[in-house]
Amino acid sequence: MSRLADILAHLRSTSAGAPEYHEVIRLFIAVYDYLEQREETGIHVSAPSEHRLERIQGGLPVVSSEFITVDRKTFVIFLDGLLNVLKAEGKEGGEALDAIGAGFREERLDPAALFAAILGRNRAPLEEGAAERGIPAPLLEFVLEIPLKATLARYAASLAPEVVADWQERYCPVCGSRPGMAELIGEEGRRFLSCSCCAFRWRFHRLTCPSCGCADPEQLAYFTVGDGTVRVDTCKKCSRYIKTRDSRKGNDNVPLEAEDLLTIHLDLLASRAGYERGK
Repeated sequence: MSRLADILAHLRSTSAGAPEYHEVIRLFIAVYDYLEQREETGIHVSAPSEHRLERIQGGLPVVSSEFITVDRKTFVIFLDGLLNVLKAEGKEGGEALDAIGAGFREERLDPAALFAAILGRNRAPLEEGAAERGIPAPLLEFVLEIPLKATLARYAASLAPEVVADWQERYCPVCGSRPGMAELIGEEGRRFLSCSCCAFRWRFHRLTCPSCGCADPEQLAYFTVGDGTVRVDTCKKCSRYIKTRDSRKGNDNVPLEAEDLLTIHLDLLASRAGYERGK
């Protein structure tokens, strides 16, 4: 079973038992279903293999914006289909989604530049492009992240784990993005971080904040809700949090992307407690 099919299977199997998440789950089921049917996004990654080790040893992720190219025609076809899915599942925002599609069809928005901005965490190009089209910048970013993440996830899946065996940075060794979730694995509870963009996993220190690097046990804590397998690790120093699945309690067969969507209540509780998700 492919990664996308696995995510879809778990979202569908749990959607009936989680009515409070019905709208969100339904949207993402539609998106993942579209991604599985049309894998060609028009985005291509061509990171030279001979430079991987050199970049990793230098603390640089394997992929940077210079290694990403976009076939505009293919991308626009993919994007039009994705926007139709989002409009069909959403109750509002249709005009903004139409404006996004028109912006790329009319070549008023440059996909390669915007993907580079997302990877580089540079919001200025996104905000400027959105303002010119009269659309919300967060919506533009959300739409673009869908094909970018799908493309980078396929690339990350092709890399052998030993390529980044010694990586200990707080950002992803493949694409440089922040971790989306963590997982404790094995009897000793080895900690792995999972990239929020390409889903690649890498080993990380058990008692260190992945947002700011704080290793002071007085600043680090966690809370749980009920008997679930996912907890929330918090850092008082930077007021960030990350959700962590303890696979020793179960659910190790559930993709973390699906687990993330099915534990939104933990994000709400963390926010109410004054914590922000790591950036």
